Amino acid sequence: MRVLLYLANSFYWELFSSKALYLSLVVVLSELCSEGFIAENETCIDDNECAGFEDNIGPCGANAICVNTKGSFYCHCDNGFRSSTNTVNFTAETSATCKDINECVDNKDKSFCGPNAKCFNTIPHYSCNCDDGFISTTGVEKFRNGDNVTCRDVDECQEENVCGQNATCINTPGSYHCVCDAGFGLKSGKSNFSGNQEQCEDICKLDHTGFTKYGNKGSYCTALNCGVFKDMKNLKEKFHVAHDFVMQLKKSCLELTESEDPTELDGEDTLKRLLSVIDKLLSSGAFKDNRKVSTFLDIVENTLRLIGPLIKSPRIKRASTHTELELLVHRGADLPQGAVNLSSKQAQLDIQLETAAGDPSYYPGFTALSFLSYANLEDSADGFFRGMKPQVDQSFKINSKVVTVTVSNRNTSHLKEPVKLTFYHLKQSNESSHTCVFWDSSEEGGTWSAGGCSVVDSNPEYTVCSCNHLSSFAVLMELYEMEHTFELQLITWVGLSLSLICLFFCILTFSFIHSIQSPRTSIHLHLCISLFSAILIFLVGISHTENRVGCAVVAGLLHFFYLAAFCWMCLEGIQLFRMVVLVFNTNFKTLYMMAGGYGVPAIIVTISALANAKGYGTERHCWLKLEFIWSFFGPACVILIINIVFFLITVWKLAQKFSSLNPDLDNLQKIKAFTITAVAQLCVLGTMWIFGCFQFEEGTIAMSYLFTIFGSLQGVMLFVMHCLFSKQVREEYGNILFRFCAPKKKSYSEFNSSHSSRANASKSTQDTGESHI
Repeated sequence: MRVLLYLANSFYWELFSSKALYLSLVVVLSELCSEGFIAENETCIDDNECAGFEDNIGPCGANAICVNTKGSFYCHCDNGFRSSTNTVNFTAETSATCKDINECVDNKDKSFCGPNAKCFNTIPHYSCNCDDGFISTTGVEKFRNGDNVTCRDVDECQEENVCGQNATCINTPGSYHCVCDAGFGLKSGKSNFSGNQEQCEDICKLDHTGFTKYGNKGSYCTALNCGVFKDMKNLKEKFHVAHDFVMQLKKSCLELTESEDPTELDGEDTLKRLLSVIDKLLSSGAFKDNRKVSTFLDIVENTLRLIGPLIKSPRIKRASTHTELELLVHRGADLPQGAVNLSSKQAQLDIQLETAAGDPSYYPGFTALSFLSYANLEDSADGFFRGMKPQVDQSFKINSKVVTVTVSNRNTSHLKEPVKLTFYHLKQSNESSHTCVFWDSSEEGGTWSAGGCSVVDSNPEYTVCSCNHLSSFAVLMELYEMEHTFELQLITWVGLSLSLICLFFCILTFSFIHSIQSPRTSIHLHLCISLFSAILIFLVGISHTENRVGCAVVAGLLHFFYLAAFCWMCLEGIQLFRMVVLVFNTNFKTLYMMAGGYGVPAIIVTISALANAKGYGTERHCWLKLEFIWSFFGPACVILIINIVFFLITVWKLAQKFSSLNPDLDNLQKIKAFTITAVAQLCVLGTMWIFGCFQFEEGTIAMSYLFTIFGSLQGVMLFVMHCLFSKQVREEYGNILFRFCAPKKKSYSEFNSSHSSRANASKSTQDTGESHI
């Protein structure tokens, strides 16, 4: 037992002695570690000064971050804070603290948050808020610089009924204000208001003159809408002659509405000046632009509304070179009632005075209505039918004068009682139907439209229309494709194809058979070349209207070659006249013939294209437009008249020669020979084109067939006339066939001798001026 006790005491003593030794070693090692290090496991390790703080403030203080380093540490401020010593890093031993940065004050860029926004400082950062009346583009309430967010204006006027009744909302950047409508005002006398501060009230206190007395200012109960004259730049570009007049109207309008002592505007003098301006505009020619027509009609309507109440006479009738106007003014506190009729030479208006006056609750004490008829506006406004919906093969043409109706009632978009308009037709027709239309300037720059208008009665002489709105009106004649179109097209294509083949043989004949060549056959050759080119272009390109430029080129080439054909026909007639009547062997010089045959049509086409390039090409054919067709028919008619004169003289001389050369022929044979010669020569000289002039009239189906048959077969007639009827040409054809078909050929010398003798005989006969016909 003692032994065991001794052993235990020895163990505990040794254990106690080693632990004390260890602790003493630790103390020694700690004293030996550098600052910032601590002893652990008999070694020196880094002391993390930033760890072990329960309040999370650490040795650096509030709003700062402690960063441990090997053997030490340092401090720097959080984002949005700055050290009091203006240093980035600092130590705990210094007195530095972290203070909030005021980005809204420190940033020198005034547009830090962008336009229409304010900067608000927060701890530790900041925020940007849009100003009142603006909203961020992303919809967020707060944002920062660099978020790609801007502030846009809030259009308060988009909100429903923001200004209440009888007021107009005007948006401004960041705000808005309300302005009372015409005839309404504010009790406070202010010019505008916002929100629900005030409401617009009726200010009209009428007397028998139609004026209102409000404060010290006298004005009409209905405010003059001067805004209709605002687009002065557009007007100056389109109608320079009307610019000064409208500028003066705008100035006078503003004086009446804004000045305390407005200068009185003379209504009758202004009306006189308006009609003078209309005359100048309409006398300058067609506008050729639907936007110009819209601008013109808007000016007239707005001006008539402006000056109508200023007319002192109860009824005025005026007429000028291009206008007829009747204007009626009714004054008085009582709403006018009953029907009234206004008229011109070509149209008349039936309207109820209640319709012209408008809503009784807003009756301003006067009623003005005008009815204006234009002399030639239908020429400028014709062709703009995009607002119509034509049926297959249907087209339109204006068949009445254009009229403008204006009243003092501003709400005329849908009338309770429709108005009646009677139009007398410019062209009477038993077969065409008519449509009532108005000018709609809001659609595609301006177009005629049938919306709101219907036909009450129509006959060949006039059409009665009923319309439930007011504007400018006219009557359209409905046109349809000619009947028998298929038959006429078949005749055209077959006839032109045959003519093309015959003209090709004519060109070969006059080009390569040297024995018949002469100045006269040169005319035949170029006549055939012109007709061949015209027919070929017609067959290939007449219907290809997809490309407008290409279609215009085709129309121009057809214009040139058909005129060239007429010119060569004219030279043909003159040359025949010289041969038969004058009987001398003087021929045209080649240069003169070319100048007459190709130079004259080239000049005509060039002048026509420069004058009206849009006249080439229609919606359905690559030919001249109807209003431009006389650039072809004019020269053609002149040539036809010249040819007919020479033809009559030539036929008369030919009849004399038949009588003298054939004294034994009986009368029947003379008449037969004369008729064949006359008809053939008439066809050659192109007088069948006279039938084309009748295509402008209706009910000329017989003329259409005659024109189509003779016109398409002109090449065939030329071949028959100048080749088959010519004995010399027939002989040459026979020689050619003989060369290829005869079983035995003549020797070269024999053939050349006979050929030369016949050629010389024919040439001698031709040079004497005798006709081969």
